[in-house]
Amino acid sequence: MNIEQIEKLVEIVEKSSLTEFSYKDDEVKITMSKLDHAPVIAGGVPMTPPPFGAPAPVSAPAAENEEAEDEAVFITSPIVGTFYAAPAPDAAPFVKMGDHVKNGQTVCILEAMKLMNEIQSEFDCEIEAVLVSNEQKVEYGQPLFRVRKL
Repeated sequence: MNIEQIEKLVEIVEKSSLTEFSYKDDEVKITMSKLDHAPVIAGGVPMTPPPFGAPAPVSAPAAENEEAEDEAVFITSPIVGTFYAAPAPDAAPFVKMGDHVKNGQTVCILEAMKLMNEIQSEFDCEIEAVLVSNEQKVEYGQPLFRVRKL
């Protein structure tokens, strides 16, 4: 299956009433699902998916004033995939509640189409809550961690 065929498949699924679609053959497996609504990040701002092929944001935008910095901030999923809290089944999790995380530090792995994607924090923060469980399927824009910026 080439990229043009995949793009056409995405268009067809987007225009249909399907909420989930899977395709598998000997060489490729594709799973697509639609969100019921646009995900919302801190401050009630709706987040829309980026155009096909564009990088997705990993976290909420920076707060514009000191009051907004005290509000909940989330590290969100940039892709649809499977959440892994640790680098291996028998290893300690990357982060847990109460941990202080540095800018660029890996907080989890998301598996998508058999590729392991390390998700990193874009700012210094403290993990207030882990919002998903290990091996849970996650959607684009779904909050993974509630954090407090440092």
